[in-house]
Amino acid sequence: MWDVRRLRLLRELSVRGSLAAVADALHQSPSSVSQQLTQLEREVGLPLLVKSGRGVQLTPHAEILVEHTEAILQRLELAESHVLSSVSDPVGTVRLAIFQSAALALIPRTLARLREHQGLRVTVTQREPETALLETFARDFDLVVAEQYPGHAAPWHHELDRDALVQDTIRLAVPAEWEDIKTLADAANVPWVAEPHGAASRHYAEQACRQAGFDPDVRYESADLQAHVALIASGNAVALVPGLMWEGRPHPSVRLIDLPGGPRRTVFTAARRSTSDRPSVVAVRAALQEAAGGLSRDD
Repeated sequence: MWDVRRLRLLRELSVRGSLAAVADALHQSPSSVSQQLTQLEREVGLPLLVKSGRGVQLTPHAEILVEHTEAILQRLELAESHVLSSVSDPVGTVRLAIFQSAALALIPRTLARLREHQGLRVTVTQREPETALLETFARDFDLVVAEQYPGHAAPWHHELDRDALVQDTIRLAVPAEWEDIKTLADAANVPWVAEPHGAASRHYAEQACRQAGFDPDVRYESADLQAHVALIASGNAVALVPGLMWEGRPHPSVRLIDLPGGPRRTVFTAARRSTSDRPSVVAVRAALQEAAGGLSRDD
């Protein structure tokens, strides 16, 4: 019988794209990963990898094995979920990935609601949604809080479900003293701060500005939205900022301007379907929903 651990390495290579990425994710050396895949190839008796440039590519035989390995891993997770469901109180570890503004607004309330579950351990890692969805699909995390901006679909992975958490209004944030700016079009000739290219928020901001008749003059880039707020409050830039950033942190030095149509981003949770019924995952999701329901935003 083929070794499931080696089969999993092949599946990891299919998901992550390179031996180095697999080694990094599983805390092994690339040579160790390569040796184990070579051993699997010997066991199967068919070529599984071919060289492609500086990397490797899966053969059709390997793709078939990956499909069956995925089914095996799903079945193992379902078995674990069914066993854990026999316990009255949620137990075990839930690895949660969440982006910054949602973490600031939701995590303190969520953890407070989970204290009653003594056998439940929750780890929280800040991750950008695009990366975290793939990592949850790859089994690095058990649950992810992600986002979807208007007109910008979040990455879709067929094994992940989705559960809407909150609708979050997006507004133009400007320094309080910049009284001449009353609409998005008025911000055509001032400095902007935005997240790096590749982030859904950056794509949305650029498209919104172009629809208003200009390209934003992005002088400052940062994935840290608290840095955005600091630059705005200090009179150095403007930005499109989602409502969660203001939850519990009113900033008198920043003025918020509504955008036409009141655009909102959707914040949602996603988990693998094979673990979504696990009591620990259900408990964390319920706590996140309660925390979202208790937000004091006016949008």
